Amino acid sequence: MDCIFCKIGQKEIPSEIIWESQNLLAFQDIHPMAPVHVLLIPKKHIESLVRFQPEDKGLMAEIFGAIPEVAQLLGIKEKGFQTLIRTGKGGGQEVPHLHIHILGGTHF
Repeated sequence: MDCIFCKIGQKEIPSEIIWESQNLLAFQDIHPMAPVHVLLIPKKHIESLVRFQPEDKGLMAEIFGAIPEVAQLLGIKEKGFQTLIRTGKGGGQEVPHLHIHILGGTHF
């Protein structure tokens, strides 16, 4: 598979890692849209939000549980932040691997 986010998750491509668990990785976006812009990805390849399978329900819970933890590390949990999930080409998804944008440090 030639997925850039899978390669980042497997550490074949270097990235500025912010947080990591067994199943997830958060790293700096290389084209930030805000002063704080981190991507949270599952290490398992899941193409998009609509490609979750029933066996992935626990992973989805883990993703949403990790967001506040990552926001705390970034210093934006109490100030407020935005999360963004783009789904499919029509939704603006550029990399076909589920990823959650965590954005902060500005008013949107």
